[in-house]
Amino acid sequence: MKTILTIDNLCKTFADFTAVNSISLEAKAGEIFGFLGPNGAGKTTTIKILAGLLQQDSGSVTINGNSLAEQPLACKQDTGYVPDRPWLFEKLTGGEYLKFVASLYNLPEQQFNEKALQYLEMFDLSKWENHLIESYSHGMRQKLIMTSVFMLNQPLLIIDEPMVGLDPKSARLVKDLFKQKAEQGTTIFLSTHSLEIAEELCHRIAIITNGTLRVIGTMEELRKTAGKEQQDIDLEDIFLELTGAWEMQQVVAALKEE
Repeated sequence: MKTILTIDNLCKTFADFTAVNSISLEAKAGEIFGFLGPNGAGKTTTIKILAGLLQQDSGSVTINGNSLAEQPLACKQDTGYVPDRPWLFEKLTGGEYLKFVASLYNLPEQQFNEKALQYLEMFDLSKWENHLIESYSHGMRQKLIMTSVFMLNQPLLIIDEPMVGLDPKSARLVKDLFKQKAEQGTTIFLSTHSLEIAEELCHRIAIITNGTLRVIGTMEELRKTAGKEQQDIDLEDIFLELTGAWEMQQVVAALKEE
């Protein structure tokens, strides 16, 4: 299966703080790859580098066979990005914003008309298409930016906290669309604090702590690494064990018993 994303010895420092320390991983076509870690672990810094918003100090990123450093435009054309805090042009209508995004990616007009309408209807945004984005709720903005990446059909989607602000119906729809996109060959690089979502969706998961990869693998492989091979052990238990938070959880439990 084709490798869509390759990260090789990626490093990024801010002054004397190392945010990302020699990270290496690969994600294949059709794979939903989870990228997890506690706050301050280096997830967002890594994601911003992948999206072309930050320059790494060393190491390399390859997207769909192109070097991000040497062919940044080609890499960005092949990447859809949903940040954890979507920033949108509030004085545009939802429809105008989608047309703007389509123009950046040279999406053919017929395809735009079909796909934009399809996803606007899915997300119950059709009647808001001609309203200014400034009138949108947070959840509606999240659904609009999801529409903007789903309509493009790029090889790689980089998604940071996709469910923030979404109602249960929309969250279920997004999960179903992720699965559908993966089945069609799209690679989804997913960062989330919702371990239940990660466990449900991801084929493989990487856990990062203090800027360093702690483990990469399937749920079975993660269980072995954490020394918890029972099938009823979920990702939350594994995450707490591998990030060192398990000991803190035991301290809290002991305090409650006193």
